[in-house]
Amino acid sequence: MAVEPAIVIGAGAAGLAAAQALIRAGVATTVLEKESRLAEPWRRRHQQLHLNTHRDLSALPGLAYPRNTPAFPHRDVVIRHMNDFHAANRLPVEFGVSVEAIVFRGDHWVVRTSAGTRLAHHVVVATGRDREPFTPQWKGMRTFAGRIVHSADFGDAQAYAGKKVLVVGAGNSGFDALNHLAGIDTSAVWLSARSGPALLPKRIGKIAVHRLSPLMARLPLRVADAAIAATQRLVFGDLTKFGMPPAGAGGASRLISDYTAIAADDGAVDAVKSGRIVVVPGIREFTRDGVILANGSLIAPDIVIAATGYRTGLEHMVGALGVLDEKGVPLFNGGEADPKLPGLWFTGMRPSIRGCFANAGILARAIARRVAGSPRTSGT
Repeated sequence: MAVEPAIVIGAGAAGLAAAQALIRAGVATTVLEKESRLAEPWRRRHQQLHLNTHRDLSALPGLAYPRNTPAFPHRDVVIRHMNDFHAANRLPVEFGVSVEAIVFRGDHWVVRTSAGTRLAHHVVVATGRDREPFTPQWKGMRTFAGRIVHSADFGDAQAYAGKKVLVVGAGNSGFDALNHLAGIDTSAVWLSARSGPALLPKRIGKIAVHRLSPLMARLPLRVADAAIAATQRLVFGDLTKFGMPPAGAGGASRLISDYTAIAADDGAVDAVKSGRIVVVPGIREFTRDGVILANGSLIAPDIVIAATGYRTGLEHMVGALGVLDEKGVPLFNGGEADPKLPGLWFTGMRPSIRGCFANAGILARAIARRVAGSPRTSGT
């Protein structure tokens, strides 16, 4: 069986960017994608979804969005962009092939897939940091008579009209749900938050805040933390006056320490200040008819939205290699690698202040440089 120069696992933004960079560096590359078409995770997200990152910093390498694209592209525009990138670069994506395990054989990697075994000198894992929605197993949740959904399954915002809704989690996903709920005539909305968010507005006046992210990414962590905190306080004031807990650490630091993305406000904060969204403590347990909070009070939501994050789901694929931390996140990313496991690369596994699309290109180029200069590559 021939050993392929490089295999990329996953045809999302990170995988497509990695494949393009590798091919341009002269490394023959195949992309394996378990879905039957591109951008399937994007298609599953709710119809109201827009990027929180500006279009100029959300394009895949070498392909700009059409000139009339709004500053924060809609989900469908992103899907079209990914398909256009695939076509423009003629990337060799094999659809309907899921990878079950990766095994190291010293001078090559064995990639076991649903379509048989493949061998490769380099494997780039680009399956995404939000591959599997994560919902905590709260005490009593199985007895709850209402609905519990993950924020990934938010659906149509109008479906929440007239409902009492509890959003659990004040991170990026939680504020995305709250931004949409703020414009709906709900019966009640609560936000259960154990810690406060690092939170920025989408715009200050006519300025899209995310356009400043390349500058922020170059700052020392403590300076970036201070700049984010100062902007948040200047724009929103002291949110602890409205029940929001203080943030546990700076926004830039949390990107690195616990992979928590910076949340974007687009109407939720005004709803909190007006009392249309009420901030409450964390969850203690569920009952049949409601939710008991950490302070002992009881609320009775019809729907609970668990904005409680995602997991990579990489344990079955690479768990035996010792390359994951306790949360299942790879210990290295981009051009970094474990010298004991040469030829294994990860991309798109951590949030970035620049946003996932801009970061995909940066990591792709770093990986391509390392792969093209590797003795494993020159020997193929």
